[in-house]
Amino acid sequence: MERIAVFPGSFDPVTKGHESVVLRALPLFEKIIIAIGENSGKSSLFSLTQRMTWIKEVFQNHPGVEVSHYSGLTVDFCTQQKARYLIRGLRSQADFDFERTIALMNREMHPEIETVFLLAEPAFSAINSSIVREIYKNGGDIRPFIPDSMTL
Repeated sequence: MERIAVFPGSFDPVTKGHESVVLRALPLFEKIIIAIGENSGKSSLFSLTQRMTWIKEVFQNHPGVEVSHYSGLTVDFCTQQKARYLIRGLRSQADFDFERTIALMNREMHPEIETVFLLAEPAFSAINSSIVREIYKNGGDIRPFIPDSMTL
């Protein structure tokens, strides 16, 4: 059975932290689907099309990476994609506490799907999309926080 993982998120925008998690997870899985989720609690700054384009641009040299989008429960998307793994990056204890709860609920709904946590590299542990969006909206330079191969 193929080892397929889903890395869900808003990726609004994709950051160096996201890139790092995917690159570090690639040796573990045959395919990683970076899945942009529709989150009713968040409004996006960048369009779905723009976010998908950026992710494809960043991972264009990695054939094991695909990009998709979905609405609804992440575990239902995993089932549709025949993915048995969910990848989550952790920057802090707060991330762990939040993600642990979600992982336990997901496991209750779909026990066949395993959540894999990867710790953020220290250089990227302070980067999050919300802060990057604020910097961008206020005219700041976000290039230090986004992948080098990404064009704005």
